[in-house]
Amino acid sequence: MDAQDYFELTQLYARYASALDAADWDAWPEFFLDACIYKLQPRENHERGFPLATLSFESKGMLKDRVYGIRETLFHDPYYQRHVVGAPLVHQVDADGRIHAEANYAVFRTRLSRESTVFNVGRSIDEVVRTPQGLKFASRLVVYDSEMIPNSLIYPI
Repeated sequence: MDAQDYFELTQLYARYASALDAADWDAWPEFFLDACIYKLQPRENHERGFPLATLSFESKGMLKDRVYGIRETLFHDPYYQRHVVGAPLVHQVDADGRIHAEANYAVFRTRLSRESTVFNVGRSIDEVVRTPQGLKFASRLVVYDSEMIPNSLIYPI
């Protein structure tokens, strides 16, 4: 992978985090291919090879449905979130250009009139492909370290 491709990959991760932090829910599905996978899974299940995931979506349409749910059907105390994402580690680039990478992350949550707290910590294990619109996630497996999630998980990680 050359420096320009790596820069584009880091920008994909940065733009993704920025969109989530800005609550730009319409932008979230656009980081993915139409036929994509997005899963949020506890580390224990991932390491043991168990398929159970907290969230599991298998298409951009399912991601858009989640956005609808966030806006129209889920009721919760409002909060802000802030992602801190490490530099992506590239494990492999396939002959067709598919990038296999991962990055550590921490998500902080701030409720109105309260202090910020650590909400979720883990890593994302990703497959990224080049499209005419730039790099997109074909698959994103978010593996969080703690088995416990405070309250409920409303927003994507």
